[in-house]
Amino acid sequence: MDKLKILVVDDESRMRKLVKDFLVRKNYEVIEAENGEQAVDIFFSKKDIALIILDVMMPKMDGWQVCREIRQFSEVPIIMLTAKGSENDELMGFDLGVDEYVSKPFSPKILVARVEAVLRRTTSSEGEVINVGGIELDKTAHQVKIDGTVVDLSFKEFELLTYFVTNQGVALSREKILNNVWNYDYFGDARTIDTHVKKLRSKMGAKGNYIKTIWGLGYKFEVEE
Repeated sequence: MDKLKILVVDDESRMRKLVKDFLVRKNYEVIEAENGEQAVDIFFSKKDIALIILDVMMPKMDGWQVCREIRQFSEVPIIMLTAKGSENDELMGFDLGVDEYVSKPFSPKILVARVEAVLRRTTSSEGEVINVGGIELDKTAHQVKIDGTVVDLSFKEFELLTYFVTNQGVALSREKILNNVWNYDYFGDARTIDTHVKKLRSKMGAKGNYIKTIWGLGYKFEVEE
């Protein structure tokens, strides 16, 4: 089986080497880029990048712009690295379609664990199609159709909808959603969930009403008869 390719983008060679060493030990193939422009060129020339680890502060093109460029054409999982601890930066990252958000300094082992968690979900071979209330959710293809029309969801929006659908009728707290969809103990606030739910509802059109808000707790997915 071919090794999964991970693109590591950081203008600090020391940081790239640190991350690369830990990933190579886990049998990933690592491709490096030292600035945003190079990262975009590599991504579109390779076409088989499984995941991107992307620094925010870089010359020529910062991480936000790289994310915007790639998200126009691809839903490849992106883990964003930043030296900032600002909640607004974090929310902007999620709004742009970032799948994970890691603040420097970080533990390389934790970063690798998050990489593995994301890749397990994106490369899952579960051949499962769920149909509920006019929504067809294909886990293998990572595709959602609503009333027969394909809906373009980000990786994290797809994971969130999958979690809602498979827990139909269950009241889910924001903490429980974070721990199951993001797959780790998250130290941000509830706005992360609310931002994703708002975008997901918008893309689902009338079916977005299936996601009910439970004030003071979280959300519940219920199909209206």
